[in-house]
Amino acid sequence: MPRFVLLILLVVVLVASSRVMATDAAAEDWWGLHGQTTFVTQYHPGFRSAFRCPNSLDPQAHARETWDLTLYGGLRLWLGAELWVNPEVDQGFGLSNTLGVAGFTSGEAYKVGAAAPYLQLPRLFVRQTINLGGEAAHVEAGLNQLAGSQTANRVVVTVGKFSVVDVFDTNRYAHDPRTDFLNWSIIDVGAFDYAADAWGYTYGAAVEWSQQWWTVRTGLFTLSKVPNSKVLDAKVFDQYQFDQEVEARHTLFGQPGKLKLLGFLSHGRMGRYSEATAIALQTGMPADIAAVRTAHTRVGVSLNLEQQLTDGLGVFVKTGWSQGQFEAFEFTDINKTVALGLSVNGSRWGRPDDTVAVAVAVNDASGAAKQFFAAGGLGILVGDGRLVHSGPEYILETYYNVAVFTFAKLSLDYQFVDHPAYNRDRGPVSIVGFRVHGEF
Repeated sequence: MPRFVLLILLVVVLVASSRVMATDAAAEDWWGLHGQTTFVTQYHPGFRSAFRCPNSLDPQAHARETWDLTLYGGLRLWLGAELWVNPEVDQGFGLSNTLGVAGFTSGEAYKVGAAAPYLQLPRLFVRQTINLGGEAAHVEAGLNQLAGSQTANRVVVTVGKFSVVDVFDTNRYAHDPRTDFLNWSIIDVGAFDYAADAWGYTYGAAVEWSQQWWTVRTGLFTLSKVPNSKVLDAKVFDQYQFDQEVEARHTLFGQPGKLKLLGFLSHGRMGRYSEATAIALQTGMPADIAAVRTAHTRVGVSLNLEQQLTDGLGVFVKTGWSQGQFEAFEFTDINKTVALGLSVNGSRWGRPDDTVAVAVAVNDASGAAKQFFAAGGLGILVGDGRLVHSGPEYILETYYNVAVFTFAKLSLDYQFVDHPAYNRDRGPVSIVGFRVHGEF
């Protein structure tokens, strides 16, 4: 853990231990304990494959499962301040060890798999809310949220270990693989190469300034020690990412919506595709991006729209671009993406807690990335050893979420992936999924 984060958390604990709560216990929680568990299994039948390598999706019939159990413990430190810790137990593997598709098929599958359950700590953070006036609203208790109140005009500061997409790139209809879509390039903008370890979390700080109809978010986060690593860089401001997002809330034909513009800048030791490809062509060996890593800066931008059409019916559109001359650092091998979908609440057929939704995503890599893959290079998730006939990766996903109890839901999920890993010589492939999710 970077020393500046440890110092901040230590100060927070010391202050909390010496101060008296300045909140109304009847209106605001001073502590909270919640939990969730999610089980996902996915299966695909055999599919056409002219060739494969260790980074390819297995062309034989294949099934995998993941399971996690998370506790959310929160404490109100003083007025507006909350400390949250999320210990978690994980187990299982993604299909083909979470390889072979740029828009991977399960957001519940990490880049680290294990046959036996293991313990990790994905989040440990402090969030300070500073109310600045305007209309006041009650905030319900939930996962990583104590019951209380907040005003329309406010500043929220989050410091510690958490996921960048806890704060940035959120979307009401497509963002949580435990309750809505599963595909990586649908729940998040595929080209948003957000700072994260192999489990999707990092150390950093985010500041959100909200007024009546807009919010500005700024974040500074730690990158992995090496791209796609289990270990975050321990050197402060050595390898980092800067994120900036502007959100505009609007009303269209009497229905609420949000539009978000996000930009990121990552500075770290990363390889240039063309340099690795050139060496491979000279030596006859597979392209090795690790051999050409040096300090570079990589940027990207995305748009994220959510729009309610009627009560219980909404659409979303996400599109993004990231610089394609350098390797992807953290998320996945996507430089250009667009995703759009529709979500319908079950109240129309007498089941208000059910949801049915459908979405499509089109992902693509840069020309330099495809030349690298053609030369035998391996990316974060993709790389079939060669790439003779390339094309965009097309994904269709649909799911039905059934509320069995107020605290538990079952989901059936189907995905169709054409040109997995941008390879026209492999696929298409159908993936059937089943999800069980419960929380308290």
